[in-house]
Amino acid sequence: MRDTRESRLLLVLLIAIAFALITVDIRGGEDSPVDGARQAAATVFGPVENGVAAAVDPVGNAIGAVRDSGRRHDRISALERENAELKARLGSDDRNRSRARELDKMLKKAGAGQYGIKGAEVIAIGAAQGFSWTVTIDIGSREGIQRDMTVLNGDGLVGRVTTVGPHTATVLLANDPDFTVGTRMEKTDELGFATGQGDRPLAVQLLNGKAKVKKGDRLVTFGSQASKPFVPGVPIGEVVRVDPSGGDLTRTIYVNPYVGFSKLDIVGVVVEAPRTDPRDTVLPAKPAAPKPTPTVTVTVTPGQNDAQGNDQTETQNGRTDELQNDQNTPQNDQNSNQGDQNTAQNDQNGVNNGQTQGTGRTDGQAQGDGQNDQQ
Repeated sequence: MRDTRESRLLLVLLIAIAFALITVDIRGGEDSPVDGARQAAATVFGPVENGVAAAVDPVGNAIGAVRDSGRRHDRISALERENAELKARLGSDDRNRSRARELDKMLKKAGAGQYGIKGAEVIAIGAAQGFSWTVTIDIGSREGIQRDMTVLNGDGLVGRVTTVGPHTATVLLANDPDFTVGTRMEKTDELGFATGQGDRPLAVQLLNGKAKVKKGDRLVTFGSQASKPFVPGVPIGEVVRVDPSGGDLTRTIYVNPYVGFSKLDIVGVVVEAPRTDPRDTVLPAKPAAPKPTPTVTVTVTPGQNDAQGNDQTETQNGRTDELQNDQNTPQNDQNSNQGDQNTAQNDQNGVNNGQTQGTGRTDGQAQGDGQNDQQ
């Protein structure tokens, strides 16, 4: 159909008629004059709509299934994200509890030594600063951090601040080969200098070559002038090996540090030094020595031992004799019975013999009587 003036007028007329019918239908409500026409149209076009719906429903269902599948997939993804978040929360709760314990331990150390500290979190390790043993913490000059401040945690000496930025700072760890700190032995007060050796124990040069040192002795920081870079009394570690003294002016010992440098998390920067040297008060309490197990020793004199041996021998012999007597009793009874039988037999023989002798005597008497008669 060409776009002419007549076609445009026809289109406008049809639109006007449509609006008029819609207006009349709305105003008429249930008694609308076009209701009959609507019902007639429904009668005519209803079967057609059902047929088209029957033909189109499988496609529509397939499309709906695809759409619902996408929704289900989104729902599964959402549930998986929620599960991951819950697991992360549980893991973070465990980590938070662990960090809370570390912080509490560090605050107790700071309280024992009267150190004024600012807590920080380790956010990077030495790769950003080269191949040295260093870490980066999340506080800097804005928080009052300065170079050459002592860094510690709940176990002991961590290191010292070497570089400071507005919001971060770099800490040189105590096990770095370029790290050196003055040390003092617990109780004996022997002085020395500790140097880092990476993942090996710290090497400590004692100024006194004849100092008496043994495995298990403990060391703390000696302190620096104006407490920079090190405040006094911070625990360093325990002696694990002592080189034999060779008459040198100094003596080398090896110390296992308290701090685990590969698992640092919460640390504290000492921003205020103690007014007095805490000495050994910051060191951890030594475990109580195990109580010795009491032992009882029984000493037996030789005479008592012999008497006991004789008593035991006599007792054993007595028991053996009793058993032997018990075994012999039936035999003795049997022998007695046999003796009784023999006695009865002897008695019978005696009777027989008596009778025989009596007969002999009678015969003799008869013979005597015969002789008398002959005379």
